[in-house]
Amino acid sequence: MKIAISTGGGDAPGLNAVIRGAVLSAINRGWQCVGVRRGLGGLLGEDLLVPLGASEVRGITHMGGTILGTTNRGDPFKWREQRPDGRWVERDRSDELVTAFRAFELDALVVIGGDGSLDIARRLMAKGIPVVGVPKTIDNDVGGTVATFGFDTAVSTATDAIDKLHSTAESHERVMVVEVMGRHAGFIALNSGVAGTADVILIPEIPFDINRVCGKIREREARGRHFSIVVVAEGAAPAGGQESYLDPERRRLGGIAERVAEDIERITGKETRSLVLGHLQRGGSPTTFDRLLGLRFGAAAVRLVAGRQFGMMVALQPPNIVAVPIDQVLSSPKRVAADSDVVATAREIGISFGD
Repeated sequence: MKIAISTGGGDAPGLNAVIRGAVLSAINRGWQCVGVRRGLGGLLGEDLLVPLGASEVRGITHMGGTILGTTNRGDPFKWREQRPDGRWVERDRSDELVTAFRAFELDALVVIGGDGSLDIARRLMAKGIPVVGVPKTIDNDVGGTVATFGFDTAVSTATDAIDKLHSTAESHERVMVVEVMGRHAGFIALNSGVAGTADVILIPEIPFDINRVCGKIREREARGRHFSIVVVAEGAAPAGGQESYLDPERRRLGGIAERVAEDIERITGKETRSLVLGHLQRGGSPTTFDRLLGLRFGAAAVRLVAGRQFGMMVALQPPNIVAVPIDQVLSSPKRVAADSDVVATAREIGISFGD
């Protein structure tokens, strides 16, 4: 067997652990592995296929990022190219990719990615490429799995930042608004906010009323607590309002922390500052949990290839790693349930969701 491994979409701590788990598991079966550079670009002449052996994956488990590189714009069905006149166009290069896959005499493709990459994998499967998926997103919003690697590291990074903000917020008697990642799902904001003892948490699943947010801040003022910490997911939005975009045309989210901070200062008169953690959440060495989960996912993906269970994604359903159909995963993206235990816990310890 000769299998190819690709990483697409945003990077996440634990990607290299997945690659190492898959490569070593394949080598121990006597198989050959290659890595597809820069998403699927390596199969379309945009980059290279690189051999992956024991020496290539030695010592990478603790490393952030991905040794294969990645891209957010690597959809072979809508490949973006710039013409000589400077215009950008999209064209379908999926048939070229299938031809290249066969020309390289590959037997299977392991796609490590989030919803976008998994959707590409599903469509490539329909064109005859044997595919196995591995869920990757720090947002933890892929369905079918309790956790995705990278999420635990991102939450730890965000929690550490919130911890550090407490001292400066209290010293200056300010409100600090921290923006974390989470386009459609507020798992990072929720978990880091609860763990970091935030006073307000704003997530996409629970539209907020800025007056209720300010009411929580005034309530703390009345009790002699002259500072507050607000954690907001980038995709959070006010009830009846819109998300905040840095680039509306490309629908690039961002700016909600600044918007909320301005509203708080205007309504309450409290000095308010905003902070965007951004890509800090994607970086750094993965936590022990993410390293172990990554290795388990990589080895499990190769087991699925060995069992010819194509069109499936590996998933954590404790205590086991199981196979879930990619079609099922894409039909049921994961979101924070408003009646979940963590939300209930937050409310019971006095955290406001602005609703």
